[in-house]
Amino acid sequence: MVNFMKKSREPFNDTQLLMTITISIFVLMYLLAMIFLGGGFLHVQQIFDLLNDNTSLIIVACGLTIVMIGGGIDISVGAVTSLVVMSCVLYLNNGGNIFVAILLALGIGLIFGVVQGFLISYLEIQPFIVTLAGLFFARGMTTILSVNPQKVEHEGFQELMSKRIEIPWLGYTAKNGNQIPARLEIGVIIAILCVIGVFILLRYVRLGRNVYAIGGNQQSALMLGINVKRTRFLTYVISGLLCGIAGFTFMMHTGAGNATNAAGMEMNAIASAIIGGTLLTGGVGTVVGTFFGTMTLTTIKKVVVSSGLNQPYWQSITTGGMLCFFIILQSVVLKRRQKRKNV
Repeated sequence: MVNFMKKSREPFNDTQLLMTITISIFVLMYLLAMIFLGGGFLHVQQIFDLLNDNTSLIIVACGLTIVMIGGGIDISVGAVTSLVVMSCVLYLNNGGNIFVAILLALGIGLIFGVVQGFLISYLEIQPFIVTLAGLFFARGMTTILSVNPQKVEHEGFQELMSKRIEIPWLGYTAKNGNQIPARLEIGVIIAILCVIGVFILLRYVRLGRNVYAIGGNQQSALMLGINVKRTRFLTYVISGLLCGIAGFTFMMHTGAGNATNAAGMEMNAIASAIIGGTLLTGGVGTVVGTFFGTMTLTTIKKVVVSSGLNQPYWQSITTGGMLCFFIILQSVVLKRRQKRKNV
């Protein structure tokens, strides 16, 4: 009984370890940027800008975290987000309603989640193959809708997009003496609510505990009476819905649609989840870690640019180096878990 209890708590212990390391690295990195680079890093608005620019990535990474904890993968999330953006832009420009546009975004994400989840869970097709097909299909559909960039002309949506949450006491004084308040976009609130919702789901809801169980050991989960197929199916449905939300927040941030929208977002979302402590093998991870993984990933890119290395390849090199570090860290954790099981 004691051994069983240790094994049941073990993924959460590893999750806490990896999450703590990620948060510590983010805080240390940001403090070093404040000390050696100064500038915008000295203002709270810099953190707010990181959030404003990456709301959709945070939301997509939340969904991908659930899928990866369950032992799956979804590389279609970026393309689905692009399709949602273009569909909503064209709908609004043709006299559509904002509320219906939200339902359209959720509907597109839900369709992809249901179809891909069914193929992966019930027909037992490899997740990489299914989601690769979904990626190509979503990209093709986005191009069919419009090859050219489309700006949102809907007046009501433009008004919604322009709204900001202002926090004067977190602002700063400009060189001309004007007080500039700190500003957050509405999409940031949506992203934070998604993080909180997924955290509650994984931590306190039975479905979340089942996701950890099937990601840790599918055969053991079956022996415990967990419906593995239904659980895995629901992870893809939730991921699809979050892609719909991410697409709408992306549109709220950019105010336009493009066939190349969210290009590469799936790789950034996977990187954010890995940096945040989610194991590629499943069973370990937390959405809080993913949130700080996203912040770490975007901060290192901002640091590279602020250091004068404006070429895109420097960002790729630093991102690759950081990923290597966290993958090595994960392999150490896996060996640690294996030694525990052998004791």
